[in-house]
Amino acid sequence: MISPLLFLIAVATTLSAAPEPVIGSITSGLHSILKNTHASKEYGYPTDLTRDLLPIPVHSHNDYWRDRPFYTGLSKGCTSTEADVWLYNGTLYVGHDESALTYERTLENLYINPILDVLDRQNPDSPFLTAPTKNGVWDTDTAQTLYFFIDVKTSGHETFKAVIKALEPLREKGYLTKLKGGKTVETGPVTIIGTGDTPLDMILPVMDRDYFFDAPLADLSESKYSRIDYRVSPIASTDFVKAVGKVAIDTEPVLREEQLKSLRAQISVARERGIGARYWNTPNWPVRQRNLVWRTLLQEGVGLLNADDLDAVTTFF
Repeated sequence: MISPLLFLIAVATTLSAAPEPVIGSITSGLHSILKNTHASKEYGYPTDLTRDLLPIPVHSHNDYWRDRPFYTGLSKGCTSTEADVWLYNGTLYVGHDESALTYERTLENLYINPILDVLDRQNPDSPFLTAPTKNGVWDTDTAQTLYFFIDVKTSGHETFKAVIKALEPLREKGYLTKLKGGKTVETGPVTIIGTGDTPLDMILPVMDRDYFFDAPLADLSESKYSRIDYRVSPIASTDFVKAVGKVAIDTEPVLREEQLKSLRAQISVARERGIGARYWNTPNWPVRQRNLVWRTLLQEGVGLLNADDLDAVTTFF
């Protein structure tokens, strides 16, 4: 009879001589592949800049305040961005107010050139192409347009005229959404929406254009806005507090019955005309209240969810 001690020694010897478990070998090998092929030529492709990003219906509110305007929203999947512009001596400067302006922070530097760069990457010259492409900024959804709200802060007509001129680099390459003959909208990689002091009379009568209007969502049912539909305003916006009311609780349902009724009526009017709804000035604090309002707006079908905290809003998608 073998002693217990000798038995244990025999078992240990057998186990030490056995090959490494297969699963361990595969895991170790996979980690090696992932590490050593990172950024190698075989695993990259021309349009992979945004390959891991999924577009979400979020408007990067006050985007120009971010450390990296446009790029930060892009990295989170936001399908909408915005810039406040001020016209001085023929140049469009970007900032929330005059005290925030600098010579370097121009519409061209912060938005036009970066957007153009990304779109050029997404539409490369290639011997494999059978026809020119007009891909959007999203590699995961090339048909998704980027809404670009340009908020006019200085004299409306003069400033928006300068905006139209500043869009030429995007226009030249066919990257802008267009209205043709006052009837047909051809969606492009970027949809320009004038807001703030943008004059409606520079947009509504123009039958062939590549810029649109941010209509007043809460007032769409008024007779003076009866001609506004998706061909004029793909997205309509309004101040949430003025249009729906101040939110006083942080429990569900977060909106009172009459508030929800107003919200639904406004979204319904917009939807009937093919217009997406956006509400700004929604609660930011407390967080629970903010989240409940966001969830309600998504459930009710807004076109864009307005957000300042992009890290927080991405958790809703």
